[in-house]
Amino acid sequence: MRQNNVVAMILAGGRGSRLLDLTKKVAKPAVYFGGKYRIIDFPLSNCANSDISVVGVLTQYESVILNSYVARDHRWGLDTKDGGVFVLPPMETDANGFNLYRGTADAIAQNIDFLDQMDAEYVLILSGDHIYKMNYDKMLRVHKEKQADATIAVIGVPLKEASRFGIMNTNDEDIIVEFEEKPAKPKSNLASMGIYIFTYKTLRKYLVDDMKNENSHHDFGKDIIPAYLNDGKKLVAYRFKGYWKDVGTIDSLWEANMDLLNPNNELDLSDSGWKIYTEDVNVLPQYIGENAVIDNAYINQGCVIDGTVKNSVIFTNARIAEGAKVVDSVIMPNAIIGKNASVTRCIVAEGVEIKEGVSVGDKDSEHIELVAKKVVE
Repeated sequence: MRQNNVVAMILAGGRGSRLLDLTKKVAKPAVYFGGKYRIIDFPLSNCANSDISVVGVLTQYESVILNSYVARDHRWGLDTKDGGVFVLPPMETDANGFNLYRGTADAIAQNIDFLDQMDAEYVLILSGDHIYKMNYDKMLRVHKEKQADATIAVIGVPLKEASRFGIMNTNDEDIIVEFEEKPAKPKSNLASMGIYIFTYKTLRKYLVDDMKNENSHHDFGKDIIPAYLNDGKKLVAYRFKGYWKDVGTIDSLWEANMDLLNPNNELDLSDSGWKIYTEDVNVLPQYIGENAVIDNAYINQGCVIDGTVKNSVIFTNARIAEGAKVVDSVIMPNAIIGKNASVTRCIVAEGVEIKEGVSVGDKDSEHIELVAKKVVE
């Protein structure tokens, strides 16, 4: 018997266009992070650690690599008798062949049959492109204790940045009384994390009605949550205190990687009590040459370092040649930084080779440079 009949649904179908060439052929949740992980590892590992054994991953754009990756559910210990990871692309229609998910609510609505089949009592809805650790079982307990129709995870953000988010305004008991989508003058700093728990019986009715509404955006933030509020349903804010980052841009992806270099970082990927599971790559240990200089670096297995690495994250099988300097940068798997080359404030994409003596990036640049051309010379 599955715990609590909770089914997790991970929305992993966005284009991720703000990540530029990193998502040209790869879905955003499959983008690399933190030396050896992919972004999707975080919600999947959170589900595994929270004893949620049934996980649907709703895919759409550039999904071939992502589909293949998540289908190997043994990586997260989700290959149980009553569970597993289920890849859920948009359903096929008689008229147009394969359709697209029209919005976040439509993505869930198109999979009502799956939720019915899994006998869902509660539905946990997650984004596939956030970096964080979270015990969803604690959030579920709050949902049940307060007899909520929906519980929404929120995190405090600086008030001056609150207009970038969907903001939840609450009473003293954390009951949501108003939702504002990116308000010009926010009344609170409680930003929605895009993590929801719904009692499925109620949600199902709203999804069916929303599918029939031609004027709907078919979106949780724009349609479903406002409809709940208008009907007087009980929405509860679950205050999350911990590390959480939406890595939707090159700068934010770089920042999240750089956060790992802080010895007091809240994410702490070495924490055995809440492990982030990923693909087990069979490669040699890292090699640090006798002339290498390492200063505050996160270096993964299979790397060969003969040059200088400062304040940088180096992914699996990357190579830094003698005389090369990598500073304030993220070097993705199998990238090669040639002899006497220089990389500063960059993300170097998977498999890129920077030839001998070439310099990329600028220490004074306001934004991070993405180096994605296969050979830079």
